[in-house]
Formats: sequence, structure tokens, C-alpha cells
Amino acid sequence: MPSPLVRKLALFSPLRADDRDRIMSATTHLETFQAETDIVSQGQVPRSMFVVEDGMAARYRVLKDGRRQILTFLIPGDLCDLHVFLLKEMDHGIAAVTNTRVRALTRDRAMAMNFQHPRIAAAFWWSTLQEEAILRERIVALGRRSARERIAYLFCELYWRFEAVDLVTDHHFSLPLTQSELADALGLTPVHVNRTLRKLVAEGLIEKRRNSVTLLDISALKEVADIDRDYLHFGAPPVEVETYFDRLEGNSAGEAAAGAGSPPA
Repeated sequence: MPSPLVRKLALFSPLRADDRDRIMSATTHLETFQAETDIVSQGQVPRSMFVVEDGMAARYRVLKDGRRQILTFLIPGDLCDLHVFLLKEMDHGIAAVTNTRVRALTRDRAMAMNFQHPRIAAAFWWSTLQEEAILRERIVALGRRSARERIAYLFCELYWRFEAVDLVTDHHFSLPLTQSELADALGLTPVHVNRTLRKLVAEGLIEKRRNSVTLLDISALKEVADIDRDYLHFGAPPVEVETYFDRLEGNSAGEAAAGAGSPPA
């Protein structure tokens, strides 16, 4: 069975069988991190790239006085630190929210795959662009959405992301976040989160258990949050990108398609 990373990347990039095998063989080393411990610390020089295999993690920043802001949550299939390619050190930390297993990919292998295999490079790039889109939507939520809208938005986003890696069953998915962690991520107080969750339950929009949530009316939640999944950019790339891959790989069909658009000699 493909790993969560391969399942996620294949949603965008038309990975060939050998590309999928290459990713799987390069990420065989597993490490486990206990809940509330750092996978990568702020200021650390990254030597490997980590991919969440199971569990949940969070990107965060801490100010000098100890105040913390959760930036995004990382779920199975997410790349933790593509920063390993170019940046000297991490400008934020990544911590395990639950006991979390990650696959490690060394800097050398990550660089080699990125520069030698264009479909894999494009998939990594897409993953980075998707995370930028997630951060933009978080800024909108913190700046303009009410508490009710913020929680509806985050639940919709996590639902779509878990669904993309086959981790949703009957609108139900794992959500092992405390109310304090939700508050930290959404710029609210735990008391406000608790009150808002109870209202969403009373309205019949969600069913919340300790470590999971069921979205009973995803359409209504989308309406509350004024959001749809387009910003996550799931789906194949433009046809020009596929044609470019074919040309790079010497695919005869790609060469013919490229030649068809050329002016006559």
C-alpha cells in the first residue's frame, strides 16, 4: 500500500511507478517522537527531511517570553521541513501533538531526487505551495473570521486534508487536539473555544469526542466559514506541465504533442 506521502503527492503530480518506488525506498527509516516533544526545534540546522507517517504534529513559533503560536497542523503525508533543501536553520519549531512516527529522508537523497526527477520535484514544490495557501487562509481566519467561523474553517480544512490521504470514514476523522491547542492555533481563549464547540454541536453541525470529530453537515460548515477546498489545490497540474514532463523524459507522445504546436518549417 502506498505511504501517506505518496498518496498525497499523487493527488497533484502524475507520479510514475518508478517515482513512487523511489520515494518509498528513500523514506524507509522510521523515527518515533513522543507527544509534546520537538521533531525539529526552532534554530536547528536541518540534516534530514521528515514526513509524517502517523500521528499529528504542529508548526509553531515561540516568543522570548514563552508565548507560543501554532502556525499549522501536520498530518500523515505532510512534509515537515522542505527547508532542508536551501535554508541554514529552522525559523520555527515542529512538535509532535500526539505520539508521532515520521519517515526521515537525508539531505543528500532529498536533493538528488529533487534535481534528478522532475515529477518528484514538482510534487515537492506543489506541497510547499499548498502549505503557503494554508498559511494565507489562516491569516484570513485570524484577521477577519469570528470564533464560530474560525473553528468551522479549521474543521473543514482538516477534513479535506485527512480525506485526501484516505483517513476519513463517514465524515469522521481523528482530531487529538485539546481546546488549548485549538485556541492557540486560532487566536482564541480555551473558554471561547469550548463555548463555540458546544454551539456547533447544539446546531447539529458537528459531533465532537475527545480525540475525534464527525462533520454532520459539511455543506453548512463551509457556508459558516465561507470556504471551499479549491485553495488546497488538489488535482492534476495544467496540461502544459504534463507535456513538459513528457518532453524531459523523452516520451514520444509528449514530443509529438509539442511538435504539433510548432509552426511549419
